[in-house]
Amino acid sequence: MTFVSAIQQLPDAELLRIILGEESAARIANRPLMEVFRLLQAHFPLEDAETCVSLRPLTAARELLARMLNGTLSTRDCMTDPKAVRELLRMRLADLQHEVFVVMLLDAQNQLIECVELFRGTLTETAVYPREVVKLALSWNAAAVIFAHNHPSGVAEPSQADEGLTKALKQALALVDVRVLDHFIVAGGASPLSFTERGLL
Repeated sequence: MTFVSAIQQLPDAELLRIILGEESAARIANRPLMEVFRLLQAHFPLEDAETCVSLRPLTAARELLARMLNGTLSTRDCMTDPKAVRELLRMRLADLQHEVFVVMLLDAQNQLIECVELFRGTLTETAVYPREVVKLALSWNAAAVIFAHNHPSGVAEPSQADEGLTKALKQALALVDVRVLDHFIVAGGASPLSFTERGLL
């Protein structure tokens, strides 16, 4: 298990201990997560890894931010808050050294049910199977989905294979009345590229 995947399994209180140390974490542990994150931002800027003694506190803080964004998107229409969607995907995918394919499962109001890493690949590619995507959407009773995958190369431009896959997935999901709202490519620290904004969906 990698450090990042291990971090994702830890409770919020343990993440705070990694970031701030035992004493400081105990003082703020019962505050709301949004307030805690504002305190963390004041403690050190998340955008600059060089300000941290090690990557452990940065990774833990990013995990807390991802959880906060997950909670935010579960209570509002994801299509009205594209910035939060992009930030969640960037927090989850930007620093990975291998490709992953993520499905954001949404209810009928486009609120986030769950964000699932469905496939994991190599440095340059991930095998994605439409049948498994359809099964996942049905198992969560999703009304819509948003796809995302990362490009560890740092180049966010979609390939012909990316475009073809998105069309195939959209067609497969249409058969079970699940809408595909967007597909994002995450590459480095830049804002994720949106297929919908590019007119590719």
